[in-house]
Order: sequence, then structure tokens, then C-alpha cells
Amino acid sequence: MRQLVSLGSLILSLTLSAPSTALPLDRLKLAEGYQLSVVAKISNARQMALGEPGSLFVGSRQAGKVYRLRDTDGDGIYEQRDVLLQGLNMPSGIAYRDSRLYIAAVNQLLRLNNADRVTAQTANTELITNQLPNISHHGWKYLKFGPDGDLYFNLGAPCNICLSDDPRFASIMKLNLSNNTQAIVAHGVRNSVGFAWHPDTQELWFTDNGRDNLGDDRPDDELNRLTALGQHFGYPFIHAGDIPDPDLYQQQSFSAFQPPALKLGAHVAPLGLTFYQGDQFPNSDQNTLFIAQHGSWNRSQKVGYRVIKVDTSVTPPTQQVFIDGWLNGEQAWGRPVDVLTDRDGSLLISDDAAGVIYRVKYQPE
Repeated sequence: MRQLVSLGSLILSLTLSAPSTALPLDRLKLAEGYQLSVVAKISNARQMALGEPGSLFVGSRQAGKVYRLRDTDGDGIYEQRDVLLQGLNMPSGIAYRDSRLYIAAVNQLLRLNNADRVTAQTANTELITNQLPNISHHGWKYLKFGPDGDLYFNLGAPCNICLSDDPRFASIMKLNLSNNTQAIVAHGVRNSVGFAWHPDTQELWFTDNGRDNLGDDRPDDELNRLTALGQHFGYPFIHAGDIPDPDLYQQQSFSAFQPPALKLGAHVAPLGLTFYQGDQFPNSDQNTLFIAQHGSWNRSQKVGYRVIKVDTSVTPPTQQVFIDGWLNGEQAWGRPVDVLTDRDGSLLISDDAAGVIYRVKYQPE
């Protein structure tokens, strides 16, 4: 059945298999003219990747599965869902290129050929590398191809706050697929689960989740910009550009580290992000970033649980709330994870708590 909910000028559409799956979409707040609909149900939906037209791939963390969705009739709703892979260790990160799907589990990167056509029965993965730490703390990954053709991924810190002997921890890395060599792109990145390249400058922008146990209001989570390979962003010595760690700070000059491009607030948990590359949304262009904020887990009063819009054309960038309402008092019924610009200029958002994929369109009445 299809349930329609009216919120002022906003129409919210949800395709349901049973009334018990209804979500309180009327609590979501969007600007006038925007419409949000649920277009797929996916348990623990994490990173998304577009396949051939009509196909969408989705990773998961707790479910251990990789999904392929298909919109078979072109209406924007994914009627068909296939579990391509299962039993993997946190296959949160996925990327697609040339009919191949790349999957990042905790300690390995895999490739699935002919991903748009293969069936679950014939889906055999190739191992790209298993030369990654087998540590689950911040071990789930985000995965994208960079402008240089290399495969980029995060390697989070194996702790809340620590200084590891392995320099790969707390970094963003890349893998050259032609010679299977790894390189560190950015140091001092505690836990990034989202990055994207500016369509014009090709600079890498990424989110980073700050350390816990310094109180409700510090340090800020970060939006960062990489302007040169190998830059250091502070962890574990300083946080958010100007907060020395009470245990690990070694009297370094703050200027030795890259400051955040934008402070996002403590514990909001920014994850996936996308530079908008469509022409459907008003007042949005290639300088516009949409960022999913997963929301706090240990703050005395919860924050986050929303999607924000960032203008990167100004310095410092400015942010505003694009969608909120997943948090009702101190109870969250949804947690945005990843955002993706679809081919038609609409925005796809994954939600691992509600277990759905949303589509946001601009269609003023």
C-alpha cells in the first residue's frame, strides 16, 4: 500500500508492505517545495553507489550484506531488492566503476564483476587485498574512486583516543589497483566515514568524528579540506583545531596541523556527504555539500539526526539545516548515514536505523 502524508506544501510518500512498517514521516521538516519519499527498505542501509541507470547498490554494517536495488519501471522507487553478498564483516563501504562493484569489509577489499547482471547464486568476489588491520573498532569503511583513479578509503582509530604504532590508523588512504600499493593521503583523521571531491577544484573534503569523553560540547566534529597530500589534521594531539588532548598532546604548535574547514558541533556524528551536481534544487550548485549527521550516542541531550547543507564557496563555509525531525525529544526513529546525488538531480539518503532509502525531490506545487 502507499501512504501519503501532507505537511503544509510538502507531500511525503511511503511505499509499505504492511501497516506495521509505517514511519512518522510527518515529523520531517524540509523547506517549501521539497518532497521526500521512501523508495526502498534495506536493513541497516549504509553507503550507496549508483550502478547502471535504474540500479542502486547499498552496503550495510551490522547486517553483513551487500544489496542491489532496481527501479524496473522508471518511477524512482526500487521495487526489486537482491542480496548479492552476505556474511561479510561490516561491508559498509562500496564503490562502483565500469560494471564492477568494490566492497570494503573490515580487513579486506573485494571486487564483484558484472555487478549489474550477476545473480546472488553466481556472485563470486575477487580479493583485491587483505593487508588491512583486522580491528572492528572504527573498522567499517567508506569507499570511493578519486579523480586519479585510485580507490580511497578510511582507516579509523582503533580506540576512542590513542596513539597507535601502525601509522595507517586514523587516516584516509588510497589503493592503486594497478600495482596494489597503499598510500596515506591524510593523517590525524580519527574516524571519517564520508568524503567527496569538489567537482571543479578536485580537492578532497571529508567529515571526521571527534573524540568522546570531553563533555557534551567539545570537541566539535569536523568538515575538513585536503589541499596537499599527507597533511595532518591533529588527532590524537589536538581536536577541532584548537583543543589540546588532555592525555596525548605533546606541546606541538597548533599551526602544525590543518584546522577544520568548518566546525559542525560536538557529537553530531557527520558521515556521508555529496557535492550537489544536479540542476533540480534551487540555490544549490557544485559548491553545495549535503552531509548526513548520524546523531549522538553518548551526549546527555541528543543532537544531530539530520541532513545539513553547506556552502563551500565562501570562507569559512556556512551551514544550514536541510532536513531534520528524525529526533523526537530524546528518541530517534531514524539516523541518516549517506547522501548521494542521483542522475535526475534528486538526493538519495540512506538511514540505517529506520532501514530505508529516501529520495528528496524539488517539485513546488
